[in-house]
Amino acid sequence: MHHPLLLCTDLDRTMIPNGIQPDFPESRQFFSQWCRSEAVCLVYVTGRHKTLVEEAIASYHLPMPDYAITDVGTKIYKITDGHWQNWSDWEDEISGDWNGWDNADIRRLLAPFSALKAQEEAKQNTYKVSYYVSPDENVDELLEQVGANLAENGIKASLVWSVDETQDIGLLDILPSEATKLHGIRFLRERLGFPKHKVFFAGDSGNDLPVLASDILSVLVANATEEVKQQAVNLAKQNGHASTLYLAKKQGRRNGNYVDGILQGLEYFEFCNSVNDVKADSKDGD
Repeated sequence: MHHPLLLCTDLDRTMIPNGIQPDFPESRQFFSQWCRSEAVCLVYVTGRHKTLVEEAIASYHLPMPDYAITDVGTKIYKITDGHWQNWSDWEDEISGDWNGWDNADIRRLLAPFSALKAQEEAKQNTYKVSYYVSPDENVDELLEQVGANLAENGIKASLVWSVDETQDIGLLDILPSEATKLHGIRFLRERLGFPKHKVFFAGDSGNDLPVLASDILSVLVANATEEVKQQAVNLAKQNGHASTLYLAKKQGRRNGNYVDGILQGLEYFEFCNSVNDVKADSKDGD
C-alpha cells in the first residue's frame, strides 16, 4: 500500500512524555487517532533496543509502528501484525565501516579510557558500543581522543553524544559511521519509494541533531534543552537547511512538549490541519 507520509519520530522525551516537563494529553489522544490514518507510515527512530521499544508501546499505549529504526540506527525492523522482522541488509550496509571489528573488540580497545563506563549488555549490540559518561568530564576532549584512537585502528565510527537529564548522566554511543538515524531514515525512504518532501522527523536530543539539521522536514519539540535548540538552529543554518527545521513552542494552552510538539511540526509543514483529518481518514472510522 502506498503511504503519502513517512512519519519518523524519536521515542524518549519526544513521543513518550518521560521528561521533566509537563505533557499535553489532548494532543496525545489526537495523535494516536491521526496515526491510524492510512495516509501515515509510522516509524520509531530510537536509541532503545527492540524489547524496550515493545515495553514503551505497551506502557504508554503508543500506536504500533510500521517500522522501527532502533539502537541509535544500528537495527531496522519491519513490523507486521505484531511480528518484528530484522532487516539484515541494513547490517550489511553498515558493517564495512568497522573493518572487521565488533563490539567486544572496540570495548577492549577503549578500556584504558577510565571515563567510559560500559552500559548494560542489553544496550549493546554487534554494531553499537554504549557508555555512560559523567557530565563533569571534558566531553569535547574525551570525544576527540576516543575518535582519534578509533581512526588510528582503521575504524570508521560515529560518536553520538547525548544527556539523560532525568538521570543527570551523559550517554555515548559508538556506531559505524553510516549507522546514524539520518542514514537509517534515508535508507528506509529509498527502499519504500517515498519522495523527499513526504518524509518528516521529530526529535529532542543530541543524537537527533544530524536529522534535525538535514534536508528532512523536522521538528524539535519544545521540551528539548536550550543547548540542543541552539545547536540544532546553528547546524541547520550551516548546512543550508534552516527552512526545513521547526522549533515547537508554547501556543496558548498548548505547550509544544512531546507529542504536542510533533503535532505543531506536522501542522507547520501542512501534513496535519485539524481533528477533521482524523474523522475523514481514520482506519477505524472514528
